[in-house]
Amino acid sequence: MKAAVITFPGSNCDRDLAVALDQAGADVSRVWHKDEALPAGTDLVAVPGGFSFGDYLRCGAIAAHSPIAGALREHARRGGYVLGVCNGFQVLTELGLLPGALMRNAGLTFVCRPVGLIVAAGDNAFTAGYARGARLDIPVAHHDGNYQIDAEGLARLKAEDRIAFTYESAVNGSVADIAGVLSENRRVLGLMPHPERAADPSLGGNDGAAMFRGLVDLAVAA
Repeated sequence: MKAAVITFPGSNCDRDLAVALDQAGADVSRVWHKDEALPAGTDLVAVPGGFSFGDYLRCGAIAAHSPIAGALREHARRGGYVLGVCNGFQVLTELGLLPGALMRNAGLTFVCRPVGLIVAAGDNAFTAGYARGARLDIPVAHHDGNYQIDAEGLARLKAEDRIAFTYESAVNGSVADIAGVLSENRRVLGLMPHPERAADPSLGGNDGAAMFRGLVDLAVAA
């Protein structure tokens, strides 16, 4: 699998994401936000956490208009895999690749701690390494992770099994405790917790490693 990790001004998890993908067996390239094309043969585009462009306007709003945004949108349109983590999730909603919006956390506090995460969806590359209903310990670090969507949109996510992950208990006010959602074709995932920070036992846990291994293995098999 060939993976491309995008870096924006203010990204701070791009190297971590690249390392986690490399350790899972992906051939990883680094892409700068001013690039206008992805490396040839890219299978997965990963949009990392951080504070792209200082979170000015709205989190992810400026990044969604970067030169690389067109190539990212086209990659998703062709059915390529896309993973957006934390700020990356915000970017994907701003690009219109995922429904809903990320609002300020309930209580207006920055949340930075390990949380219990439940694998809620099957039949997709991102959760292929887990059993449905599995509990994971994955860190969060965000101020604007409160996922909101209208009642009609929420009903659709539930009906189509597109809620990929939920929080074990309330973390930030997200509707239905949603931590991650999938696109209609199940090839785009946005999630607020950081699996790349839980992909190496030396960092305190490796519950996130199976996400990257499963994604790489399934994409290679396809």
